[in-house]
Amino acid sequence: MPNRAQEIFKPQFRLGLGGVSLGNEFNKHTDKEADATLEAAWEVGVRYFDVAPWYGFGLAERRFGRLLHGKKRSEYLLSSKVGKLFKASKNNRHAEIYPLSDSPNDIVYDYTADGVRRSIEDSLQRLGVDSLDIAFVHDISPDFAFFPNGWEEQFEISRKGAFPALSKMRDEGIIRAWGIGVNTPLPILKVMEDADPDVCLCARQYSLVDHASAVNELFPAVRRKGISLVIGSSLNAGFISGSPRYNYGKENFKIPAKVIEKRATLQKVADGHGVDLRTAALQFSAAADVAVALVVGARSDQQIIEDWNSLQTKVPVEFWNDLRSQGLIEPGAAVPSSAEN
Repeated sequence: MPNRAQEIFKPQFRLGLGGVSLGNEFNKHTDKEADATLEAAWEVGVRYFDVAPWYGFGLAERRFGRLLHGKKRSEYLLSSKVGKLFKASKNNRHAEIYPLSDSPNDIVYDYTADGVRRSIEDSLQRLGVDSLDIAFVHDISPDFAFFPNGWEEQFEISRKGAFPALSKMRDEGIIRAWGIGVNTPLPILKVMEDADPDVCLCARQYSLVDHASAVNELFPAVRRKGISLVIGSSLNAGFISGSPRYNYGKENFKIPAKVIEKRATLQKVADGHGVDLRTAALQFSAAADVAVALVVGARSDQQIIEDWNSLQTKVPVEFWNDLRSQGLIEPGAAVPSSAEN
């Protein structure tokens, strides 16, 4: 019997466009570029969109809203995040935290029940839509560097506030599902013990370069609890496809030598089989049995079209067998089903 997330994420929602890049996380993009990217995503068939107030301090939600508010609400799936509120201020700190956003806002962390409801209301206003399908409690994770007193304090506030509030909102039909959206496994393991999430956004944790912890620790726990995952950042913020960064944060330009070495080895195997490494990486992350969707970032119309087409491309089984034989993917990691037929 399918779980709640599996019922929500129909086949047309298996690929999602995320809002990090169009929130100007890595580079500054114009509204015209963002509009072209979003229009191309819709035209090629993307029907799942994942945003957050954090992405550009509201910028990504406004940009996605320009597309989505004019579409029939039943035709797409929409998720956003909760836990971070924004207030306009002449003396705001956007230049310190999100410098390319040009935002007039300051951030307020609020993972209480009231804060969650306020966050969803604010997101709906920025997006120009009447409802969210999924709400992810955002960044209550050890890697988030901006909490004044550490992530554990905010997780505990969420445990008492955000988690039960979202369960109630789900049961009332205000949202369809909830979970957390984080870059590390520990918070997902904790929330499954402390609450009743439906689906969690698992970012940067399940990629061709880095997936051992997810396969051997996180995924078995997810299966036992009967929930699902949305996989994000399968390219490690573009690293696998050649970007000069690895994951997120102010020092993501400091790329570990072992990671660079693994990418080079993966590239060599891919070249030997005539396989595009980016395509293989996207398909690998999408193939996990616990995954209901793959969210990708895109900075241009060409990039989202390439991502869509990558998921339609056949990758030879010999390529995956080579990766296994060389120990480049974990024994328990799934590969695309088309390669196993």
